Amino acid sequence: MSAPVAAVVPAKDEEELVGATVRALSTLIDIDLVIVVDDGSQDATGDVAAAHGAIVVRHQIARGASAALETGVARLAEEEQRKGTGEHVLLFADADLGESAANLTPLLVPVLLGGADLALGVTPHTDSSLGSGRIVRLARGQIEAMTGRRIEQPLGGPRCLTRQTYAEALPLAPGWGVEAAMLVDVLRAGRRVAEVTLDLTHRRSRTDLAGRLHRAGQLRDVSRALLARRFLS
Repeated sequence: MSAPVAAVVPAKDEEELVGATVRALSTLIDIDLVIVVDDGSQDATGDVAAAHGAIVVRHQIARGASAALETGVARLAEEEQRKGTGEHVLLFADADLGESAANLTPLLVPVLLGGADLALGVTPHTDSSLGSGRIVRLARGQIEAMTGRRIEQPLGGPRCLTRQTYAEALPLAPGWGVEAAMLVDVLRAGRRVAEVTLDLTHRRSRTDLAGRLHRAGQLRDVSRALLARRFLS
């Protein structure tokens, strides 16, 4: 496993867990950079991430997960140019993984060994942070209809991919549609996708009004992103 890996972590108001996430990612032997994109946080997310050794890029206002990923990869390219290094393999990780981010190594293996172009993390237990059952079923069904591939947890954030595979998904779909749309784009481009079972924990979705609004926004964004790809040749 000779290719270096850079972790890109979108984060908004995650001061409680982002430090543990960065610390855990930094223990993974193949990762030599952790970049946290503070997406308009109203708390100390960026300061906490920096204190734990991450390179931090800040959005003054929230621009969404897809914009944060693009900002993080752009910052990585600047770092590679500055240091004169080759391209890193990408690891996209959620800021709320905390100490469980140390369990991401199996996700890197298929890509670093050349067996897959994109590896997607799958959790063996029900995790409401990955979207409601309705949204997951929608994404799963539409991805299968468009690509012929059934993906069990298409809304999962943790994924490892080559830079060429990342380029196939550009521009990233906005908002919460980024994960499902990325899978459609890379599968249509003939890229190999592997699903890897991981032992991860996330902050669970809230059941109050804020939680319901979040899921409504997620349904809207996933539906829009997949509908757009329905009519793309």
